[in-house]
Amino acid sequence: MEPLTHLDIIKRKVVDLNQLQHLIYRWRFLSKKIVFTNGCFDILHLGHIDYLAKASDLGDILVLGVNSDASTRGLKGPNRPINNEEQRSVFLASLHFMDAVIIFDDPTPIELIKIVRPDVLVKGSDYNLSNIVGADIVQSYGGQVKTIDFLPGYSTTMIEEKIISGRK
Repeated sequence: MEPLTHLDIIKRKVVDLNQLQHLIYRWRFLSKKIVFTNGCFDILHLGHIDYLAKASDLGDILVLGVNSDASTRGLKGPNRPINNEEQRSVFLASLHFMDAVIIFDDPTPIELIKIVRPDVLVKGSDYNLSNIVGADIVQSYGGQVKTIDFLPGYSTTMIEEKIISGRK
């Protein structure tokens, strides 16, 4: 058997629901603290890296739900995503601190949150506790809900506007 390439290792972190359930079971058996967050992550930029690295620091395992192409279009409009769900998932899985990436098609990650049962649910600080999907569920079993401040000056929308306008 040939050794795994780096790309093989990265792609193995992009999982389906069945694979995720097996991973969750193993991580729970090993008493790992699981952190969950989600988003579109259309054009990966420094703000995303900052946010995800800080989310990862809140536990032992980072699970990321990535909005599917259809879900992203529903949230961001007909011109998005710029990168398709497979590309976005592999980009994100390549981060050394990322443990699992799963694509979800629903408008919200509520079903994933019910399955993962994270110890820590993370969203950006543009959300407050009352509008974080799944916060009530996570808190009901003693989990934590945390927000992380965004790195100022970085957003996919800003990058998209710069490209369209031709600004540097």
